[in-house]
Amino acid sequence: MAKQNSLITFTGKLGNIIGYCRDGQYYLRSMPEKVRQTNATRQAAKRFGIASKQAALIRRAVGPDLDIPCDGNHVNRLNRAFLLAGIGNTKGITGFRFNQHTGIEQFLPVAPRFTRDGVLHIPAQTMPQYRQFTALEVKVIATRVDFASRRIIGVDAAMTVIPAMGVFTGTTLSVEVPGNGMLVVIVQIRALNGDVPTNNRHYQAADIIAVLEPQTKQVYHSQKHSAYLTSAPAIYDVVASTYPHSPDSYIQRE
Repeated sequence: MAKQNSLITFTGKLGNIIGYCRDGQYYLRSMPEKVRQTNATRQAAKRFGIASKQAALIRRAVGPDLDIPCDGNHVNRLNRAFLLAGIGNTKGITGFRFNQHTGIEQFLPVAPRFTRDGVLHIPAQTMPQYRQFTALEVKVIATRVDFASRRIIGVDAAMTVIPAMGVFTGTTLSVEVPGNGMLVVIVQIRALNGDVPTNNRHYQAADIIAVLEPQTKQVYHSQKHSAYLTSAPAIYDVVASTYPHSPDSYIQRE
């Protein structure tokens, strides 16, 4: 690979040259004259294509509401998280950090819970002693997406400010994103100096804390000699008040 040193850099294909960005640096590489694909590599390419489209949908949905600067390789890491989760197991991206340097557990020792009624519950707890900060800004972002049709159905966000140290009595935040599709819930936390958020990436976090899919509740109706099933409105599980394991071992892709 060769580094791009010109004033004008580019990514993508230009003739038989490919430009790409890695860790903030721009590089060049030549295209192979011939690509030989086995069935395994074709299947891997197909899985990567599906994962990258799903990841792009999430980034496009929540990007306008995210207030923290994501780290430079969050695109590759989110693609990798979808790949590790596997097709049809979108819940596997729970725990993903948009800022890999910091997670929300650094600020909230007791994890928040998201319940089926669209409420984020931040439990009462003793806060860490961040004496250089006056408060914490907590924001919940919820988006509902339909991966099959690649549609963003809706996005909602709510925010509050809580103390950065001492005893915190707990609070709740509500969001509402009606419709069908997968519900992805992100909690963002920024440390504040007065009313100004810090620019230090070690005190900014945004994690996916829940990925919820509609579940059909089975209702039995008795007749004279038999019973049959109908579908009730979709409900959602309560997310337990423990921190999910963050997807790790992300491999950066050129």
